[in-house]
Amino acid sequence: MRRWLSLYAALALAFLYLPLATLAAFSFNASRFTVWEGFSLRWYAAALRDPQLIEACWNSLLIAAAATLLSTAIGTLAAYGLWKRGSALLSGALYLSLVTPEIVMGVALLAFFQFAFRWFGWRLGLHTVIMAHVAFSIAFVVIVVAARLRTFSSTLEEAAMDLGASEWQAFRHVTLPLLRPGIAAAALLALTVSFDDYVITSLVAGVDSETLPMVIYAMARRGASPVINAISTLVLVVFGALIVWSARLRET
Repeated sequence: MRRWLSLYAALALAFLYLPLATLAAFSFNASRFTVWEGFSLRWYAAALRDPQLIEACWNSLLIAAAATLLSTAIGTLAAYGLWKRGSALLSGALYLSLVTPEIVMGVALLAFFQFAFRWFGWRLGLHTVIMAHVAFSIAFVVIVVAARLRTFSSTLEEAAMDLGASEWQAFRHVTLPLLRPGIAAAALLALTVSFDDYVITSLVAGVDSETLPMVIYAMARRGASPVINAISTLVLVVFGALIVWSARLRET
């Protein structure tokens, strides 16, 4: 049985990662086609010289950084509130946001922005993308931080308050230091999810807020390009490392 399970696991991992390995391998191919003609870094150089890719990458980093900071702060406080005052209704609403299809959430956010912006005279842009990313990233932060909160007892805060600390001091000096690994893991996860999003971003982005996934998708529709392989490999390596780091932080 163990051998069959090991074989099944190996086949599942191969199914998941062989396409990614093929993508990475052909990003170093000197040819424009899927015929190996020798090792080359020309496509990485081309990607780093492309002004559209560079601008889109900066937009993605700016959006992801802002969305991560806001969603981590809001999600951490929300997780703490649910831990102190548990609510089945709020917890269910939280999980509902995770299973809602992205296209539905994107259309809902677009309709909300169009309705709200009539009163303020605003237009779609980076700010709407950031707000949308905060909206769907909060749930990931709450789940990770809440999992961390379940690993220790509330008696630690009670002991601190018995010794004269206020509720804020107990949270700041006792609970928050214990939550730091979970908060860091949640922030890394939110950063990855925000940077990678395409469906919701494409619906709420303005003409001057094109992100890297949107540019990659547009390039792919025009035809296969080795530059796509190069930039996708870079994204895969960087955010793969962040995900591994996030998983290790959750275990500490």
